[in-house]
Amino acid sequence: QDQLMESGGGLAQVGSSLKLSCVHSGDSRCISSVNWYRQAPGKEPEFVARIFSGGQTNYSPTVEGRFTISRGNTKFPVYLQMTSLKVEDTALYYCDECGDRGQGTQVTVSS
Repeated sequence: QDQLMESGGGLAQVGSSLKLSCVHSGDSRCISSVNWYRQAPGKEPEFVARIFSGGQTNYSPTVEGRFTISRGNTKFPVYLQMTSLKVEDTALYYCDECGDRGQGTQVTVSS
């Protein structure tokens, strides 16, 4: 079964950077955007960023200016470059398209 897979999470210090990747194991037939969400323990999932097929991007106000979503010349992989990390960025990050999501990759930011 085709699936989305995230990688690149880990433990980071406040102010540092991490780059997450999202790949699709097969050929995606979804024509919608690819989205990054995150979910902290005990909280609802939170939209982080999305990239549309034409390359347009949207960001949550909480990450705009610090995070950058990008891709190459193909739909996947999709990257999430995270800079100036804060403790409150700690969460399970996952990518999503057309309602399908991956298992996620944990990002933990410590002070």
